[in-house]
Amino acid sequence: MNQPITLQTHTIVGTETDAEGETVERPGPHLLITGGVHGDEYEPIVAVRRLMEEFDPATLKGRVTLVPLVNEPAFARRSRTAEDGLDLARVCPGNPEGSETERIAVALSELIRSADFYIDLHTGGVRYEILSLVGYGLHEDETVLNHQREMARAFNMPIIWGTSARHEGRSLSVARDAGIPAIYTEFTGGAKCSEGGVQMLRDGCLNVARYLGMLERTIPDSLVEYIVEDDRDDSGHLQTQMPAPADGFFEARVRLGDFVEKNQIIGKVFDPLGQRGINVAAPHDGMVLMLQTFPAATAGESLGAILPISGPGEVFYEHEEA
Repeated sequence: MNQPITLQTHTIVGTETDAEGETVERPGPHLLITGGVHGDEYEPIVAVRRLMEEFDPATLKGRVTLVPLVNEPAFARRSRTAEDGLDLARVCPGNPEGSETERIAVALSELIRSADFYIDLHTGGVRYEILSLVGYGLHEDETVLNHQREMARAFNMPIIWGTSARHEGRSLSVARDAGIPAIYTEFTGGAKCSEGGVQMLRDGCLNVARYLGMLERTIPDSLVEYIVEDDRDDSGHLQTQMPAPADGFFEARVRLGDFVEKNQIIGKVFDPLGQRGINVAAPHDGMVLMLQTFPAATAGESLGAILPISGPGEVFYEHEEA
């Protein structure tokens, strides 16, 4: 029998003294914050670790559970995944008798179900860079959806992206099924650990805690530039966009944040000597949201993603079902 996996967590509980002089928990919600679901995403790991020093039990209302590194085996391999090659963000809620990643998924899912609200922090990892965004699933429960919208606004990143809630295997699909408002973030990547990224993730989590009434904090000036809601089945699935047409060396012809038109060439995949190049075209109009920065391309794997917006400025964008 495979042994169950226990995640390393750090819980901070707000406390106060009751009328009898006993120390009791101060009422409030339970907020869960995780980093390191993928082992090559470094800013979230540092941000969650720093949050351990930010929540003061003397003033906190409710409790915060922090998990800096969910996927320890993947981190040890300097990789997105553990040795079994499974993506933890695709196998939730897991299998208690399954592989290492599937058992981590069980532990993560149990933790998510124990919370009232959830924030899952991500980056583009080693292979990709991605613009700063906070996202959520377009939950069918209006109360859950509105909490997610407000949590996303409070987090305060330039892009807010509401996408299909029908994706399975995710940390957010576990929260969806449990009726728990949940958001996720993406910030840069490219195998770096950006101090600016760490600070933005840290501040965003504290901003959400303020929205939830858990602490006092000055409301910052809004950084939100775009709000996109897209309920098509494939929305939010970055890894399916712009697949590499062949193995080779990828050279981008655009930069993050550029606006492109459908069929515009965003880059080429060359053979090792550069004698033959295959164009990679934008699948639709929009802004370049993600690009593979790792030069080696693998046939069928995503080289980037385009956010479906029409131009600069705050945009509400909704699709009918395809």
